Amino acid sequence: MAKRTIVSMPGDGIGRVVLESTIRVLDAAGFEADYVEGDIGWEFWCKEGNPLPERTIKLIKKHKIGLFGAITSKPKDEAFDELAPELKEKNLVYSSPIVGLRQHFGLDICARPCKTYKGNPLNFIRRGQGDAIVEPAVDVVIFRQNTEGLYGGVEWSNPPTEVHEMLMTHPKFKKNFGHVAKEEVSVSTRIFTKNATERILTAAFEHAKKYGYKSVTVCEKPNVIRETSGMMYKMAQQLQAEKYPEIQLWNTNIDAQMMWLTKNPENYGVIVAGNMFGDIVSDGFAGLIGGLGFACSAQINPETGIGVFEPTHGSAPKYADYETSIVNPIAMIESACMMLDFIEETERAKAIRKAVAEVIEEGKVRSYDMMKMAGRQDVISKGAATTDEVADAVIAKLK
Repeated sequence: MAKRTIVSMPGDGIGRVVLESTIRVLDAAGFEADYVEGDIGWEFWCKEGNPLPERTIKLIKKHKIGLFGAITSKPKDEAFDELAPELKEKNLVYSSPIVGLRQHFGLDICARPCKTYKGNPLNFIRRGQGDAIVEPAVDVVIFRQNTEGLYGGVEWSNPPTEVHEMLMTHPKFKKNFGHVAKEEVSVSTRIFTKNATERILTAAFEHAKKYGYKSVTVCEKPNVIRETSGMMYKMAQQLQAEKYPEIQLWNTNIDAQMMWLTKNPENYGVIVAGNMFGDIVSDGFAGLIGGLGFACSAQINPETGIGVFEPTHGSAPKYADYETSIVNPIAMIESACMMLDFIEETERAKAIRKAVAEVIEEGKVRSYDMMKMAGRQDVISKGAATTDEVADAVIAKLK
């Protein structure tokens, strides 16, 4: 079988070090691939005015599979300040390149699994009856609609006259905001379409069916955001009744879900939500399994076969400057396992996950977060493993 070519996109900050460690793990698992680096991130915004160069889009279009490290995003004014001087007169506006990738390639299905590892000292615990300490087993997969909603990028400050006039046709806008000067108004839209909503709902139900989850929970806010959240829940009801009657359909409001997060997380299976609420609830569940150092994700377009796989943590520039990297690479390693599943290298994915689980349960090699230390360079002298040492421990288990 010919080698695959994987587009490796380190991005910003700690992205490069976790990606390099992960590729070593993939090599040790016997996954043979050629890696071609794609330019993406803050550096290319600052010097080119484009954090997602066309050359990187062409690479992904050609090779279809990308491994992505981390991204730095900053507010509009800060982004402008860091542009190269010769670019500041070109009316450039920064936008997240990972959001750009999702929208360009229609990577509307985002899956974020959150599963506890036995022996992880960061696992969520609670008090049970008689003050007993209970450590619930969390096994949740959040399906997040990835290209619409609040992240769709349709927004204005001081909206154009035609937009403002259109908004004024809505009685609630006219009543509540009609007295506000147009130049004092900023508007962000939350757009759901039926086609994309059906795709993410179907992906959630299919995952539940394939892997034996008993329920799919729509986590939105249909009692307030009636048109968009309401549409998603109504479509979920129809889909469940017609195609998945054996799977229970639950409905939670995002605010209540966050409150219940620590009450009974073990009761949930597959959760599906729009872009913003999916982002929020997935980070909430990630906190129960050890934090963003364990949170992986896939964003895919099943029709084109294009997928980008990334940890959900940020670029953490503070840690990128350390002489020896201390960050936890497990989220990146897990993201690579999701890539392997996607390209039907499932046995290698299982082997890597098993090795990670053994390292965590054994407890001899732990990153600073697993040792509950503040993220400082001196944690290594206090017994915390470096990024490479965590990867080395996983590789040793594979061998």
